[in-house]
Amino acid sequence: MIRTLNLNRQTTAVLENAYNIGYEKPVNAIWQASFSLPIDDPKVEKVKLLEYVDIPDVGLFRIIPKLTSKSENSVTFQCEHVLATLLGTPLFKYHQLTNYTTKDVLQYLIDRQFHKHWQLGKVEFTRYFHYSWENENLLSAIFSVPKAFDEPYEWQFDTSSYPWTLNLVKPTDIPTCRIKEGYNLVDFEIEENPMSQFNRIYPLGVGEGVNQLTIESVNNGIPYIEDRQPGEEINATVWVDRRFTHAEHLKASAKALLDKWKKPIVTWKISAAEVAEITGLSIDKFESGKVVRLQLDNYPTVDLRIMNESKADIKGDPGNAKLEIGNVQEDLATTNADLERRQQINELYSQGATNILNFTYQDNCDNQIPAVIPFYIDDDVVNINTVELTFRTKPFRAYSRATEGGGAIVKSTSAGGGTVRSTSSGGGTTATSSSGGGTSTSTQSGGASTQSSTVWENLSTINIKSNQPTLEGDDHIHWIGIPLEAFKHSHSISVPAHSHNFSTPNHTHSVNIPNHTHEIEIPNHTHEIELPNHTHNVKHEIVELDTLPSNVTIKVDGNVVPHTSTSGDRINLVDYMSKDSDGKITRGRHEVEILPSGLARIEADLICRVFIQSQLGQVF
Repeated sequence: MIRTLNLNRQTTAVLENAYNIGYEKPVNAIWQASFSLPIDDPKVEKVKLLEYVDIPDVGLFRIIPKLTSKSENSVTFQCEHVLATLLGTPLFKYHQLTNYTTKDVLQYLIDRQFHKHWQLGKVEFTRYFHYSWENENLLSAIFSVPKAFDEPYEWQFDTSSYPWTLNLVKPTDIPTCRIKEGYNLVDFEIEENPMSQFNRIYPLGVGEGVNQLTIESVNNGIPYIEDRQPGEEINATVWVDRRFTHAEHLKASAKALLDKWKKPIVTWKISAAEVAEITGLSIDKFESGKVVRLQLDNYPTVDLRIMNESKADIKGDPGNAKLEIGNVQEDLATTNADLERRQQINELYSQGATNILNFTYQDNCDNQIPAVIPFYIDDDVVNINTVELTFRTKPFRAYSRATEGGGAIVKSTSAGGGTVRSTSSGGGTTATSSSGGGTSTSTQSGGASTQSSTVWENLSTINIKSNQPTLEGDDHIHWIGIPLEAFKHSHSISVPAHSHNFSTPNHTHSVNIPNHTHEIEIPNHTHEIELPNHTHNVKHEIVELDTLPSNVTIKVDGNVVPHTSTSGDRINLVDYMSKDSDGKITRGRHEVEILPSGLARIEADLICRVFIQSQLGQVF
């Protein structure tokens, strides 16, 4: 019996009058179901939109639109599997995961739920793909995780306990059920459609124009993949899915499509009787995603996967099953809802734009210290289109002539001595300037008493001669003998304090200098000079040398560019920039060096054209 549940998963009614109970279970997509109630059934009110309904042996669903028909006296309810609850959580703005395992990626997404209805169960794949989403709903993001796998996968759901469990498993290739003509086969149709058969695919991912992602970087420069026999005509198509942002993932997904598209699309539509309830054998039970063995008359036995299982009325005609097996027109996870989602995502997805980054440089340098132009390429740069250098070499430029200096004691270098003779200088008479005379008084001298003594020795007499003539006119001499003792005496002299006045008349001096030279002898010596702390006044002016270097050396990330001229326009630097293992220019810091052969001034412009996706930061 069908029963209804509220949002707390509590039973609210048992719908014993439900009829036309049908379901459709496509692989890796949202299952659908439907049922009807009589219009006058009082339990119609118990069936509420977006609440739950449990259909035994089918699954747990939630109610979406209902249709009331007066003429048919019925109310028909459409249902979708509770997996659709993940549609109610958007991944707002941009989300990116790089080098995470498949399980870690799925866990990240499951953790984004507003209401924790689901938990992650088994994940039987370990891949390290790059994923990014922008403004997608959570279920679409989860379904996109295994899109690039090159092997089958299957989503399985367990709603027997809460939170419900989501598993990503590898489906078995072993047949678990059978359809046999004359046993349980009712009818079948085989549709072969070559209109979607292609042996060459040109994959395109994110971006537009020259910046649109291709697989050339991971496919030896070839923009397509193909699988055709010699002589077979090329039947090519361009496949665009802008959700892909990495070339490796784009190529892997295109390869998976080519494996299917290179063959005509064959769809088997089979009506079969599910007789498991009669035989009790599990091999007679059909289940979506399982492999069925087809044993048909006039056809070889083949094993194919059930891609869609449906029943129109499990109550009135429980054994009548409709199956779609074999190839389908889209990959396993595609439904009409997925096609619509792709269109919406393509409109919302940040495609990016081409930008020009300009780095300008002017400075002096020489043959020891180069001009260094650093520039940075951010991680959200998807493609680098061009990196070009334009530069000129100008005369070295300075802006002053003196600088400050502190004091010091400086000893000169030793100087040898020698004899130096000056040049001859002529003599002459030179008169000094006139000097006025005057009366001057000497400084005062103090007086004193002095006593002298006189002694004549070895004499007995002293003779005195008189030259006076006599009266008669004759000269004569008188001799008087005086004993020596009579002459022994002393003198006592007293000099009082006194000064001397002397008068100097006006006068000049006349000096006569003859012709002469000077001879000077200088010994070996040094000079020691002490300079006190001091400053020099700076003379501000622009000073340029009148010479230019003859050549330059240019390096990019340490790689020499074969350009030595002292100027250049739009020199392509892409080939000389550091690159990763895939041959793409690394993101982060780069550096251009210009080393002239002599003193110079470099004026340069570095211009980068890049394709950027606006996925970082906020709006300010």
